Amino acid sequence: MTLLGRSARLRGLLQNSMCEKYNASPAAHISGVPRRNFLKLTTAAVAGLAISRYALAAEKAAPPKASNVLSPDAALERLIRGNSRYVDGAMRSHDFVAERPALVMGQNPFAGILSCADSRIAPEYAFDTGRGDLFVCRVAGNFANRDSIASFEYGVAVLGVPLILVLGHEACGAVDSTIKAVKDGAKFPGHIPSLVNALSPAVKSSIGQPGSLLDNSIRKNVLLNVEKLKSAAPILSKAAEENKLRVAGGVYHLETGQVEIIA
Repeated sequence: MTLLGRSARLRGLLQNSMCEKYNASPAAHISGVPRRNFLKLTTAAVAGLAISRYALAAEKAAPPKASNVLSPDAALERLIRGNSRYVDGAMRSHDFVAERPALVMGQNPFAGILSCADSRIAPEYAFDTGRGDLFVCRVAGNFANRDSIASFEYGVAVLGVPLILVLGHEACGAVDSTIKAVKDGAKFPGHIPSLVNALSPAVKSSIGQPGSLLDNSIRKNVLLNVEKLKSAAPILSKAAEENKLRVAGGVYHLETGQVEIIA
């Protein structure tokens, strides 16, 4: 039985006992001994209510997943260890049913992930994590915009997230389309041009560099968005300056599943 359950049971016992005293005889509560008993019961009832309030405050303040209370460096190390298990095919068994009661109380994820929307990239799997562990924002091209920055501000300021990882991946279609737009003048329908606009700085700065333009642009996009999140004032930048937040970057390799940390 939880502390909250015990305090509720105590209140019930006290209330039943007091009701029995009152219902016995009105005159009985005027004489000396019953009156002392009444005072004792009253004192006990007040104490029980105080315990109940304390229990509520304590359970509300306690993190739903105590193992997720980590330093920024420890959070990154945990991601790396989880990814190693994923690569090796040695992922842990997660009891999602057993996790539910704790997560009803709230959430305290140990990392935020800015990931591409690509269906082949699933951060919860890639880092071998359970529910309540990761605070994930996904968009094609894994770039930070106002909405994702606002989301991570909530994660850091309210949920206490100590780490944000920008997660790019090999063969990113959004970056490849941006290359076609920048180099060949390709046009895309609907709202897709908004993705191109967001990813163009990474592509333009990678043109002329040795190696694959696509690979270089993917990595550059990760690095640019790491810096964008680190400098996002006022919340993320302040947390980073105070060493309460670390912003890192990585690239997911499709063939092996390994996440290469590049920032």
